[in-house]
Amino acid sequence: MKKFFRFVALAVVAGIIYLGFTTYPKLDLISGFSAKSIASGHFIDHRSQGMIEKGDNDIDMIDLANNTIEDAGQFAVASVYGLKERKAIYRKGLGATLINDDFDVSKPYLVPKRSMPDNTIPFPYGNKEPKDTVFTNVDYTNLNGAVANAFDKKGELNKRTRSLLVIYKDKIIAEKYDTGFDKNSRILGWSMTKSITSAVFGVLEKQGKFDVDAPAPIPEWANDKRKLISTSDLLHMNSGLQWVENYSTICDATKMLFQAEDMTRSQRDKPVEHKPNTRWNYSSGTTNLLSGILRKQFKTHQEYLDFWYTELIDKIGMNSMVIETDMAGNYVGSSYGWATTRDWAKFGLLYLHKGYWNGEQIFNEGWAKYSATPTNTSDGRYGAHFWLNASGFFPDVPRDMCYCSGFQGQMILIIPSLDLVVVRMGLKESPEFNFNEIMKGIIASIKHSK
Repeated sequence: MKKFFRFVALAVVAGIIYLGFTTYPKLDLISGFSAKSIASGHFIDHRSQGMIEKGDNDIDMIDLANNTIEDAGQFAVASVYGLKERKAIYRKGLGATLINDDFDVSKPYLVPKRSMPDNTIPFPYGNKEPKDTVFTNVDYTNLNGAVANAFDKKGELNKRTRSLLVIYKDKIIAEKYDTGFDKNSRILGWSMTKSITSAVFGVLEKQGKFDVDAPAPIPEWANDKRKLISTSDLLHMNSGLQWVENYSTICDATKMLFQAEDMTRSQRDKPVEHKPNTRWNYSSGTTNLLSGILRKQFKTHQEYLDFWYTELIDKIGMNSMVIETDMAGNYVGSSYGWATTRDWAKFGLLYLHKGYWNGEQIFNEGWAKYSATPTNTSDGRYGAHFWLNASGFFPDVPRDMCYCSGFQGQMILIIPSLDLVVVRMGLKESPEFNFNEIMKGIIASIKHSK
């Protein structure tokens, strides 16, 4: 009997040691994710703590965190059973930033200059309610059925769609929101923000201020193999740099998003594993490296902060958008863009119209084609920070569709051949959420002339 109890005791000790080695390092990431999510959702979109915990934080392991919001101080803290407490602060104009103990919260900071929303012109070129438009070639009964099919029935949590917006010929033909969300709700786009980062390079290219085909302007690469990497290689995610992006474990991406002070350095300091343009490897670190490249194109930090909004975001009326920054003041271009569903749709329309917006060419027509041209190492799935359907990944959707895609199924789907933009925001992605089925139903409801 003593041997039995000794064995049980050893097993318990071994279990504790095992959990310590496997779980304790994750606590920093768990509490970091939770604090950042709580602060962003509460202060940017005014959601309650309970709503965020039941929605955004309803993720395996993340739901272990204990959270507190301090409205007066505008911050949130999270820990796991009192361990690894993390703090995220909110600053108007910059969103929420996950900070460490060395961060000086009293230090002055810059914020981007923003344009006032145009509430006199109807959507999409302004923010006034759009005029009712009825298309004779649209079967609205079938369309509304297809849209409803994207949402859960009462009591279910299978599809978890928060919003779905369908725009045909620049007109809203369907729009639906889940309980707790509406046209004014700002929703995190996660990696859809990558496409925003890419578009900023398109604006600079049109202005004659940047050549994406030239070697990436990174001094640290000047004397090694990395000097051969072009900015275009980075935009196509085939730089050949080492990177691991696997959110089910501690990896390069999670350490960058929830521990790094300066996220632009995480990919910059990685070694080369393959020759440029020979192997596609999806990397959020690459996008934040690109954000760092953008910052160096301007004489001052203020100019960098302003440019994204004055020359792109606010120029197309995405006035609800907030792109959050890291501790070093860099836009987290990989992941942290917030906007209303309608404003995300405006970005899709900009690409549908090849950079032309209300009388002005924001970026060259060729940039839209460049963004939607498959890199030769992605099997037709990826362009320049845009996902593609060139290989028929969605079999019932036209091959010319390109799209922005983010964690948990955030999507802006752009189909030039059908003059169609669809935005879906939610908490489930492929294969759990069947985008092909939803898009098939939407497309079938519109009779297209041959």
